[in-house]
Formats: sequence, C-alpha cells, structure tokens
Amino acid sequence: MNQDAIKKMLLDIQSSELEFTVTLTGKRSKKVNGLYKPQTHEILLHSKNFQSDNQLVYTAVHEYAHHLQTERREAESGGTLPPGNARAHTCDFWAQFHALLRAAEAKGYYRIGVDESPELAALTETIRTKYLAQSGALLRELGQMLSKARALCDAANIRFEDYVDRVLRLPRPAAEAITKAAVYGVNPEIGYENMKLVASIRSPDKRAEAESQLLEGQTPDTVRAGLKKPPAEADTKTRLEQEKTRIEKTIGLLSRRLKLVEENLAALA
Repeated sequence: MNQDAIKKMLLDIQSSELEFTVTLTGKRSKKVNGLYKPQTHEILLHSKNFQSDNQLVYTAVHEYAHHLQTERREAESGGTLPPGNARAHTCDFWAQFHALLRAAEAKGYYRIGVDESPELAALTETIRTKYLAQSGALLRELGQMLSKARALCDAANIRFEDYVDRVLRLPRPAAEAITKAAVYGVNPEIGYENMKLVASIRSPDKRAEAESQLLEGQTPDTVRAGLKKPPAEADTKTRLEQEKTRIEKTIGLLSRRLKLVEENLAALA
C-alpha cells in the first residue's frame, strides 16, 4: 500500500476534519513501528518493519487513533493543542483504537487471522477453556472461601483485615474484589482479571452489560471506557475563559517568583 491508499483507508474507517499526512519512511526502526506527531499531524510508518500489508494497516490504525485523539483535544480547547505532555496510551485511547480495528476488519482492510493458523487456533481454545475459564472458576471458589473466613473471623473476634494482611498475605483490594466476584456470581469464562473488573461495578445492570460485552469479544479497555461518565459539555467560550484564567494564574505565580529572584540577585550584588 502506498501513502495515498493508506490515508484513504483511514478516512474510510472513520472520517477526520483535521488534515493529516501519512509518510512511509522507507526505514527500519528497532524502537517503534510508527509514530504520530501531534503538533504537525504527521503519521510516520517505518515501512521496512512490516512483512505484510496487514501488519502495516495495524500500525497505521494505531497512529490514526492518536490523530483522532489529538483532533478531539484540539476541539475541546478551542482549536489549539493544549500545552503539556498528556499520557498517550490511556484507556480511552485503547478503546478508540480497538473500535477502529473492528471497523477496519468489517471493511476488509484488516484481519487478525488466528483461524488461518490451525495450531494457533487450537492453542487459543486451550488457553480460553483450560486456563482463563478455570482460573476464573478458582477465583470464584476462593471468593466463597474468603466469605466463609470472614464469618469465622467475626465469630472468633479476629479482625478480618489482619487475617488477610498477615495470615493470608493477600492484598486487601484483591481480597475484596475476589469476594465480590463470588457474591455477584460473575461468569468465570471471562477470566480472573476480567472478573475483578466486573465485580468492581456497583450497578447490577451495568455489571451484566459489562460481562456480556466481554463474552461477546469486547476488550477490557473498551468496557472500562464505556463505564466512564461522559464529561459535561462546555461551549468554546467557556473553555477558553477557563484556559485564560489558568494562564493568568500561572503568569502571576511566575511574575512573583521572578521578582523574588531579582531581589535576591540585587542583594548579592
């Protein structure tokens, strides 16, 4: 695929109003397969790192997710990229990236291709059924045992927290999550870590929805992002006024600091 074809593909997956460029560097990199420059809206792809167009598409979509995140940040700040180094790979980023990958698969641009390797497909099934599901079942059993241990601790006038900390040597957050997973009857097929994620959700309806999404193949990051409350919408004028206030405060602090430094320098003269 050439640069124009890659850009056309990305725009077909999801449109963007913010202009960007795609460059195949013709180079090999040991550090990264590609990168995105938010200040200039450039997607750079180290083309010699890829053995197939499928690998190239995966990285292109990854960098395009960064571009879409930048577009959103600029729109929220009134048309300019906010200062500072925002963390690039957030939960929201991974959720957007995985959504783009699903769109690329639906349009035939990308495929994960597990079923094309019979050996890998068989191993995947083993991992899911023998390890992920069984670890989940053990987690639920452990949660039931912890609930029983709590009752026995209460009967023996023993602080359950001390029992967890110093007898079982189990981190308290983990013990709480494991117990909740058992109490809520979370499906062990989603695996140990995903059971803890679902158990952390208070609403029964949202727990059921999250569990269903995981069973349907959604990624944990996608589920987490969906649980977040959308931020309250603020108009452009309000956002700019808030940014102006923050900048004025920063200038005031720096001005006072500068005056103090100048006074100290004068005293040392």
